[in-house]
Amino acid sequence: MLLLRWNLMPVRHLCLLACLLYIAPELSAQRPRPAVHVIATGGTISNLGSGARRTGEELIRGIPGLDTTFAVTVEQFSNVASGSITTEHWMALARRIDELFRTRPDLRGVVVTHGTDTMEETAFFLDLTVGSCRPVVLTGAMRRAVDIGAEGPANLYNSIRLAASPSARGRGTMVLLNDEIHAARFVTKANTSRLDAFASPDAGPLGVTDPDTLVFHQPPSRSCGTRTAQAPTFDMKSVGTLPRADIVYSYIGADSVTVNALVNAGARGLVLASVGRGGMTPGQAAAVRRGVDRGVLVIMSSRTGSGRVPLNEQEGLKDWSPGRGAILGAEDLNPQKARILLMLALARTQDPREIARYFRRP
Repeated sequence: MLLLRWNLMPVRHLCLLACLLYIAPELSAQRPRPAVHVIATGGTISNLGSGARRTGEELIRGIPGLDTTFAVTVEQFSNVASGSITTEHWMALARRIDELFRTRPDLRGVVVTHGTDTMEETAFFLDLTVGSCRPVVLTGAMRRAVDIGAEGPANLYNSIRLAASPSARGRGTMVLLNDEIHAARFVTKANTSRLDAFASPDAGPLGVTDPDTLVFHQPPSRSCGTRTAQAPTFDMKSVGTLPRADIVYSYIGADSVTVNALVNAGARGLVLASVGRGGMTPGQAAAVRRGVDRGVLVIMSSRTGSGRVPLNEQEGLKDWSPGRGAILGAEDLNPQKARILLMLALARTQDPREIARYFRRP
């Protein structure tokens, strides 16, 4: 029957079919590949032991067949452990990513390889300072490149998939490890060494990278439409340096020494990793009040690892006057992320009423 149908097929259709079969491979080869730019900063994903590290180019070359699916460009921004990342690195990185999005309209997204210890901090900083509807994805590895079962290549490949995906638009900066996609605001490193070290305690992951597709559990956080640019919360073009802000841990028996020392050292802001939902010891409380009188803004976060500390503007600002600081809650931000937002806010204004606006839950 099949042979009969083939014989009855008009000659012009046979010619068209032959042409399509002939040119199909060539058309496939010419199909544009999604463009993704990888910025390598170092971290465990590049660690070869004994001080040696792979470059970003070497990381990319270690993923078989990547260049047949994606058009990947790479640059080496730094090659250090994440504990060596500084606020100067943050500002330069944010400006570089903004430049890439401005000058390369072909880019679907940017991937940053980074050490895991401070990855959540860099991700949150970029989420606040990069203005684009195109995604920024941070990834790394819990195991060194020379360890058995090193997961770095899989994490990097999935991050490139995520950055290239149209469904990643409008989601800001994300973190991807262990096949899970997390929003920069909520993600934290919750284990020292396990492959599933990253979690979003209050929100859960945004989605997962399955072998055949990306699955998102939540809608995009930004309404982008067909736009590629969006004003960031903080524009790095107007930020010179970040003011000093420090974190103070609260625990039984903590006295005033640390708070006093940081205020005397010039801290313009303090974040308390408080006990419970904003609690601190009497010694810390007395020191904090003195700091507030000297103009220091204090943000109460929590050492618990999840849950809100309410902003409590009405109470925190009721006695405010110019020249004084204030005590406000961090909402759902952990101490390290509250510090980032506080530094950026203080770089723009000294008015606690304005700073409270940035800490309101979006």
